[in-house]
Amino acid sequence: MKWSWFRLEGEAKAERSADRFESFFRQEYRRLAGGLFVLTGDAKEAEDLAQEAMARVFERWDRVQAMESPTGYLFRTALNLHRKRLRRAGVRARRDLSPELPPDPLAAVDDRDHLRRLLSSLTDGQREALVLTEVGGFDAEEAGRLLGVEAATVRTRVHRARMSLRQMTEDRDG
Repeated sequence: MKWSWFRLEGEAKAERSADRFESFFRQEYRRLAGGLFVLTGDAKEAEDLAQEAMARVFERWDRVQAMESPTGYLFRTALNLHRKRLRRAGVRARRDLSPELPPDPLAAVDDRDHLRRLLSSLTDGQREALVLTEVGGFDAEEAGRLLGVEAATVRTRVHRARMSLRQMTEDRDG
């Protein structure tokens, strides 16, 4: 087979694209997995979701890298995967992370266990808005686009989540 300039250029372009994805992965994976841990309360599930979301982004990387916010697409993909798993499991309400459940290795410390219970007491919408803004670093407008709601709704959900967390913390300490 004869090599041509176009073939070499195409291979170089594919290599640059793979390098860009690797850089994207290194930059975003920990933040994504951390946000999913806050959302799910389960380290293994968070890792599974993060890996699946990254795999889907990789499959579509040529299109995703040209988007205005590849990170937004990644988080949106992860949220959709999480919601799909909840629907499949028949869980539509808040997760019940009661003290009777055996803690995972990351929850060995009482404060982490308490944090998981606090976060599980939030509505799904509050938890998603909090994860996107506080862990994901998105502003209210970006988070709203990802969640399919208005920016004002995101700000309200984050405010209510903070108020709820503050109240529960005061009740515990107070």
